[in-house]
Amino acid sequence: MSTPNLPDAVCLFEEPRAPNPRRVNIFIAEKGIEIERHVLDLIEGAHKAPDYLSKVGVPQVPALELEDGTILTESQAICRYLEALYPEPNMMGATPYETAVIDMWQRRVEFGLFAAVTATFRHTNPHMSALEDQVPEWGEINRRRIPVHLQRLDARLAESPYVAAERFTVADITAIVAIDFLRIVRERVPEELTNLADWIGRVRARPSCTLPGKAA
Repeated sequence: MSTPNLPDAVCLFEEPRAPNPRRVNIFIAEKGIEIERHVLDLIEGAHKAPDYLSKVGVPQVPALELEDGTILTESQAICRYLEALYPEPNMMGATPYETAVIDMWQRRVEFGLFAAVTATFRHTNPHMSALEDQVPEWGEINRRRIPVHLQRLDARLAESPYVAAERFTVADITAIVAIDFLRIVRERVPEELTNLADWIGRVRARPSCTLPGKAA
């Protein structure tokens, strides 16, 4: 089977180590799509440069540029667009019920664990002071929330092989990106969360989920 090329895409602007671009990159890898990429140095403020802002409109990555000049931002919106173009393997729901359940878990993970981990990083890591008006107290509040969200995921994975379905979906992508980012905020998955540990092992074995900078 040949690798599909995105027909109307010009470029994906990204920083592969950042959580949201990584979510899109895993999704693209699962779909087997080839697309040109342009890596931005976020610490140097490339996403805030006048030429980038004039093109994209917001200082964020990822951003998908289409041939007609349209720019798509927001990880979930980009993934939804790609899912419509390349519905297999299905990542966002094959039936109305399944779509609703996957959306539910995707939002639970994104506004739960993912949000807590990224807020901890953005507000407590000294290197982020160049990008963020840091509020360390907010970072520590979110750090205290991380174990609760991990426990909830473990409970869910006691009843389902994957976060939202019987197979790997976009909700699993958001969850594994958040969990892999725990090392950056110096947190870990407690040993007693065995359902979560089993899921992590299976998901990390997927070639798409190889950490940036590491060989598959």
